[in-house]
Amino acid sequence: MSLTHVCGRKPLVLGMACALALPWAVQAQTNAPTANGENVREQQLEHRVNQLEQELDQLKAMIQAQKQQQAAAPAPAVPSQNVAAAPAKPVFTTAPGMSLALHGFVSASAFSQNKSFTFGNGTNAEFPVADNKGSLSGVDVRNTRFWLDVSGAKFAGDWVGGGRIEMDFFGGFNGTGAYSQQQPTPRLRQAYMDFTNPTTGTTVRVGQQWELMFPLDNVPVSLSHIAFPLGFGTGMIGWRFPGVVVMQDLNHGSDGPKWRLDAGVFEGSWSGPGDNVNYLTAGNAGFRPQLEARLRVADKDWVAYVAAHYSEVNLKGVGNAEPNPPIKDTITSTGYEIGGSWKPGPWVFNALAYTGNGLGEIFGGLVQFGDISESGGYLQAGYHFTPHWSAYAFYGIGAPDKNDVYRWLANSPKARLKSQQAALSVQYAAGAYALGLEWMHDKLDTGNSLGSQSTSGNQISLSGIYKF
Repeated sequence: MSLTHVCGRKPLVLGMACALALPWAVQAQTNAPTANGENVREQQLEHRVNQLEQELDQLKAMIQAQKQQQAAAPAPAVPSQNVAAAPAKPVFTTAPGMSLALHGFVSASAFSQNKSFTFGNGTNAEFPVADNKGSLSGVDVRNTRFWLDVSGAKFAGDWVGGGRIEMDFFGGFNGTGAYSQQQPTPRLRQAYMDFTNPTTGTTVRVGQQWELMFPLDNVPVSLSHIAFPLGFGTGMIGWRFPGVVVMQDLNHGSDGPKWRLDAGVFEGSWSGPGDNVNYLTAGNAGFRPQLEARLRVADKDWVAYVAAHYSEVNLKGVGNAEPNPPIKDTITSTGYEIGGSWKPGPWVFNALAYTGNGLGEIFGGLVQFGDISESGGYLQAGYHFTPHWSAYAFYGIGAPDKNDVYRWLANSPKARLKSQQAALSVQYAAGAYALGLEWMHDKLDTGNSLGSQSTSGNQISLSGIYKF
């Protein structure tokens, strides 16, 4: 008999069996036929009883030793309810002292629309194409996104580091062949590193990121329009650029609303003249970065902010590629914005208003470039009927100055003069999953000084998302 079996449940059972067997053994020997060796049989019986008693004592001693060993051994660690147990084999590894987390979502949207849209159909539809006819439908998975968050890196003193790499699949399609639509190309969205001082409440972010006019705190809710949100270019402005942002808590460590001041410097940008993919546009001529600032305050169920933008664009381009611009040599780009989000009980409100000039570089001017003044904004209201069901209504408008548009777009018959967008949606959410039905309606005014027209487009989409 091995020690493994002796130290289990079998010793106790065997011991009880032996104890119960003693009377039976005595009785069996007593009832045995009498013969001439009666004294010998009695001695054998007594010897057998003594042997069984010794075996029983040995088993009792083993059981007692096992109990003492179990009492001395440390109890197994029980994971806390708030801390996940460490996996036997890590999925990701990185430098010592650092952690790496993979997050994202899988998205699919089936859509049907009665017009073609500028910038793309499906989930990145922006403005209906004027004079377009013909309905279309499809399934779009390009919203699918993933990102890696790195944290825990030691920098110097009280400073620690981290960063993010984020990608989706709006980088175009893999060629123009019959099957390219089913092979979308990945697109780098953000790639930045953070340096944070938790003692002073200071964070420095370096790399490609959203500039400060993009409303990260109050992006309109939608399961269909995620990478290109509702109102993008029609009431919402902003884009991603390489740059440096300093975020400073103004009342670090205090109670009540949290105030923060952000200041950023971003790469210049413009649409020509020159090569837009090789740093040779008017926005890259000389050291003319975009300068921005944002003051933000947040409490338990609301957040509000104001932001400002400034840059100067040299329309002669890098190396005077365009020595004689047709209208003027430089453009001053300015913008001012106020926005916020409020979530009282089951309600959700998102709102933004802006005004400015020459904002084409950050998706303004209905995505038209020039010395064009404009104003716009959006409002969204949502209500959660139950923990699972909710509904949202959205309206956005972008309105450039018509005379500025006429001047800078050379009386193009399809210059964009005003855009209005409305949307209604119903959503069902359960855990990491959500389903949504959405109707979007766009009305775009186009034309020139000789006349204008309106074009309307509708899109209905059924979307599902799984977040991880």
